[in-house]
Amino acid sequence: MSTKHTVLHLRSEQKPLEHRSALTPTTTKALINAGYEVHVERSPKDPSRKRIYDDEEFEQVGAKLVNDQSWTKAPRDHIIIGLKELEPESFPLVHTHVQFAHCYKDQAGWQDVLSRFSRGGGTLLDLEFVQLANGRRVAAFGYHAGWVGSALSIKQWRWQLDHPGQQLPGVENFTQGRGYYLNEDEMLEQLRTELRHGIEKAGRSPRVLVMGALGRCGKGAVVLFRKAGLDDSQILKWDLEETSTPGPYAAIIESDIRQLHIPVRSHTAVP
Repeated sequence: MSTKHTVLHLRSEQKPLEHRSALTPTTTKALINAGYEVHVERSPKDPSRKRIYDDEEFEQVGAKLVNDQSWTKAPRDHIIIGLKELEPESFPLVHTHVQFAHCYKDQAGWQDVLSRFSRGGGTLLDLEFVQLANGRRVAAFGYHAGWVGSALSIKQWRWQLDHPGQQLPGVENFTQGRGYYLNEDEMLEQLRTELRHGIEKAGRSPRVLVMGALGRCGKGAVVLFRKAGLDDSQILKWDLEETSTPGPYAAIIESDIRQLHIPVRSHTAVP
């Protein structure tokens, strides 16, 4: 006698330049080991929407590959997992959807988004509002958000040394047109080279300020700066204690690279 499994259906993202995935091969394997059946839509052929993980990586851990955008035809009891909100359409939504819907803070078109669920009898489990018992968000900007922000800030600092006033090109210009790095090693190797050349150009190491250094994002930011080649003497790590007295704070202006990962206290003035 077969046991019916809960089926999780990972849809491919529709937004251009979105390469991220709500599930990784590692988390997919953990879900399968926990008793779920996981269907993964094949990565879009459009390079601007290509998923950062290869289809084969999901298949190797036991997921079933299905066609791109096939979630609309999936059985009603399948749970549809995504990252970003769906493209604006009018057809009713009949499934349970797990995603960031961006519709509970009066964003434009929120009525249209929610009406699709009410008309179709579907359910929205918005990742932004999933909380632990203590009220802490389960899915929030975290360690790797700070990591990526710091990586881009190093590239921006280096770019401005040679191209003052010019906007930093897209990541595809540094990744052979891919728009993303293949792995951590590839990114760090490039950042270390950028940092070394920047120091040669500027004649000194950059002064870095991480505001919110004790939080999830801030910790990732600090680790990235260290891995890129900076030591702690070059990284100013601030949190609520350092902003407990009214600003403005000269250290912000004096820093070459500034990473803000928490709001400062309401009475402070940031120049």
